[in-house]
Order: sequence, then C-alpha cells, then structure tokens
Amino acid sequence: MDRRSTVGLAERLIAAAGSLPRVLQADREFILRVSGSRSVAALLPALHQAHQRLLERQIDGRPVLASWQALLDYLHLAMAHRLHESARVLHLDVRNALIRDEQVSSGSINQAPIYVREVARRALELGSAAVILVHNHPSGDPTPSRQDVALTRDLARALRPFEVQVHDHLIIGVQGHASMRALGML
Repeated sequence: MDRRSTVGLAERLIAAAGSLPRVLQADREFILRVSGSRSVAALLPALHQAHQRLLERQIDGRPVLASWQALLDYLHLAMAHRLHESARVLHLDVRNALIRDEQVSSGSINQAPIYVREVARRALELGSAAVILVHNHPSGDPTPSRQDVALTRDLARALRPFEVQVHDHLIIGVQGHASMRALGML
C-alpha cells in the first residue's frame, strides 16, 4: 500500500468513526466494512489492545493510589471514547494494589446500571480492602450527575460495615476525568 492510499484509508476510517481513538476502539466488522482490508481489520484492534496491556502493566501489582496518573492513562484509553456508557470496579488489596479490574455494566448512551448489592458481594468474594468505581460519560463531559453521587454514597454506606473502603468514583470522558473524592462528593 503506497502512502497516498494509506492516508486515504486513515481519513476514511476517521471520518466514519469520528476520531482516531474511536477508530482504534472500533470492532473488526466496522473496520473491515470501511477499509475493505482484513489485515487492517486485524491490525488496528490488536494495536489498541497492545497499548492497553502496556498501560495495564504500569498499574498491575503496584499500589494504584501511588501511580494515579498511570491509572488515569489506562482508564482513559480503555473508556473515554466508548460510544456507550460502561462501568467497572477496581478491587484493591490492603496495599492498594490491584486485585482485579472488572467491567460490571455496559449500557446505553447515557446510563449503565450499577447494583450496589452486586458490587458489595463481589468485593467480599475477592477479599477487597478497597474499591474504586469507574464509569465513562460518552458525551465527553466527566461532570458527575446526581445519580452518580447518590450511587457512590450508597456504595460507601453499604461497604462500611465490612471495612471495605470506597477510595473514589472516577468518571472518564474525552474532556478528562472527574474524581468524586477530589470534588468532595465522597
């Protein structure tokens, strides 16, 4: 493939997806439909996954509170450009090292249901000492909604008797992130 056709392909993919990050998060079928190339449809998702794994290694086994920027970079890559809201829970041990990163919900363009009972049950199963709740806002604006604040407070209240700390609830958007702890909402 010569340079002109590569540039043209890149322009078509970005125009169809809306942005380069959305191209990299697109599924193989979309890329194949737009590019007409099986190799491009295999390569782009593989590049995105490799980048995500590289960022994940920077937080794996390390206290996430001590490597906050690495955690934000990882979450931004994984969630900021999604077209639908999704939620995950980061389960931490007593050293605040990551035990597990689990997606708990995938929803619509403006909501992803999170059930306090299920998050609490899973935290107890894993022996989590703390959790960080994370979800994205596909609109790009990471400002917490009233529902986000209420959910966070309900979860903290439910986990308190089990001595499981809710360190934060992060909202990831294209325009950045919001930390409910930093905003004084937790």
